[in-house]
Amino acid sequence: MATFKPGLVHTPVTPFKRDQSIDFDAYGRLIEFHLRHGADALALPMPPGEDISLTDGELRALLEFAMKQVKGRVPVLAHVNDAGTDIAVERARHAEQAGAAAIVSHPPYFWHPKASMVVEHIVRVGAATRLPFFICSPPVEDVGTPLTTEIVLQSLERLDNLAGVVDASMDWVFMVEAISLGRKVRAEFQLLAGTDYMVSAGVVGGSGMFSPLSGVAPKLVREVYELCAKQQFTQARKAQEDIAALHHLLKTAGFAGLKGAMRAMGRDCGQPRPPVRGLSAGEQERLAHEIGAMDFLRAEPRGW
Repeated sequence: MATFKPGLVHTPVTPFKRDQSIDFDAYGRLIEFHLRHGADALALPMPPGEDISLTDGELRALLEFAMKQVKGRVPVLAHVNDAGTDIAVERARHAEQAGAAAIVSHPPYFWHPKASMVVEHIVRVGAATRLPFFICSPPVEDVGTPLTTEIVLQSLERLDNLAGVVDASMDWVFMVEAISLGRKVRAEFQLLAGTDYMVSAGVVGGSGMFSPLSGVAPKLVREVYELCAKQQFTQARKAQEDIAALHHLLKTAGFAGLKGAMRAMGRDCGQPRPPVRGLSAGEQERLAHEIGAMDFLRAEPRGW
């Protein structure tokens, strides 16, 4: 199997209308925005896309819509995940049929299964297709079994199509062990940053990045990625610190913060779905003011 390297992967949010239905018109505009502004690939719907708030039918409809919108211009990685193994397997098969370039999944959540059962879950999802398969960190590790080096290595031994790990934990020991020990099993095994903090992953050999902040500051994200790809980590420090400032501003509001920042940049994708609370008018105004005060965002695109 040829090595599939995703590069800089944008992770779009899912736009909603006032009635909380999916806004496919806005989704089409958002996909075009990501394609114009530096996406080597798209991964959807990832946690920033509120995947656990979507029905099975909506997940399939989003992927099918994205495939038609992208029209092969960049690879689309399908995030197929569920607490139930059989459900995740069926989603993986649907993604392959829809034309996805690769599959992304993480350990099952809520059940807290033993590590051996997590391996079985990952292997069954990965083996459901022949597409390149990436394991990603759980979105919230305390609601499930964390991804460990042992789980990765045992899965790697059993899955010929396991291409790499997308790490959002930023656990230094895990990153080093996953990439170094993984490559002893398979030389082309990859480590990708699961957040916009590419420098740490790049230093230990990481070769890609999943970027939630690409919907807000795609130029800044691209700058960090390209400098890291050239192993110019010292030069990337300033841009990485700017990303840290933006991330710190948004993180307390979660999905609402990310969507609020996009709204402030002229790309309104609605509010998050309940039970996530959206920003009030006053909170949105304050966030927009703080966004406007960030000098490094002035070079970023406004509107669609």
